[in-house]
Amino acid sequence: MIDYRPLIDRWRGGNLDPWAQLLPDQVARGLSPERYGDLPRWLHLLRELPDLPVDKILLDSCRVGAGSDIAPAPSTIEQLRTTLQGLHPWRKGPFELFGVHIDTEWRSDWKWDRLAHAIDDLAGRRVLDVGCGSGYHCWRMLGAGATEVIGIDPTPLFVVQYWALRKYLQRDEVWVLPVGIEQLPAKLQAFDTVFSMGVLYHRRSPLDHLLELRDCLRPGGQLVLETLVIEGPAGATLVPEGRYARMGNVWFLPTCDTLLGWLRKLGFVDCRLVDVTATSTEEQRSTDWMRFQSLADFLDPGDSSKTIEGYPAPRRAIVTARVSGATHPTD
Repeated sequence: MIDYRPLIDRWRGGNLDPWAQLLPDQVARGLSPERYGDLPRWLHLLRELPDLPVDKILLDSCRVGAGSDIAPAPSTIEQLRTTLQGLHPWRKGPFELFGVHIDTEWRSDWKWDRLAHAIDDLAGRRVLDVGCGSGYHCWRMLGAGATEVIGIDPTPLFVVQYWALRKYLQRDEVWVLPVGIEQLPAKLQAFDTVFSMGVLYHRRSPLDHLLELRDCLRPGGQLVLETLVIEGPAGATLVPEGRYARMGNVWFLPTCDTLLGWLRKLGFVDCRLVDVTATSTEEQRSTDWMRFQSLADFLDPGDSSKTIEGYPAPRRAIVTARVSGATHPTD
């Protein structure tokens, strides 16, 4: 059901062998029923997913998903829907499996559309996606031609959601692992492209996070970073007191010029601003698949340009940067 042995075996003897040595223990800790009381229920739901013939897999459309040429019985589709709903909340997507639309909180396809034209061609590249959730962008990266995509996220529910999707997407080039970036071996330098989207502002030390990302990249590799920013000059950074948009773990919101300056200070080259977009309540919202509060509840009801705490409303920037040195083909 959940089996990382094929990935571990594939990595042994290569430049990811140091991680392969650690991964069995990391998986055991990251998917420990003793640590996560809901995990047995989620794993039961994973076993309850119906077996369905897969005739088509979509990795390059806004709704990543799978389907069959012959429509499954309505009772089977209802079983599929009910079982997937049991893995609520679904944050990143959307997905569609055999006509069941998993309408996630985030329209993650909008973010993908904002960056896809501005990054290095992913064809033939090994990619790391940090804080990937259930792996929506990982599947889009594979659809864009990546050879291997490794997503990492320490939230076990998201990892189980990935395995539910993988049952039907049926590709072994994408793996979502229950680990955080701090658990990776130091100076790994094994990935051609590293994505970090929606993570930096959750780190108490943003520069240390950028160093962790840099150390995962091969010489010449590309970083694709998305994070919350504020408007203002170089050097300016918002450090919220208390919560930001009702999130308690938001530490640093730089301006775009500040962010680019951080990257240059750490030795990145070719640092570029790709996009800045204010997050809308159409892009992040409550749905039947994420029934908790969402962005509309986190904004000032009388002034949507501010959070409920009075800070500037969420704006997200995408930047790219590169580690100096020649590129190398993935082994």
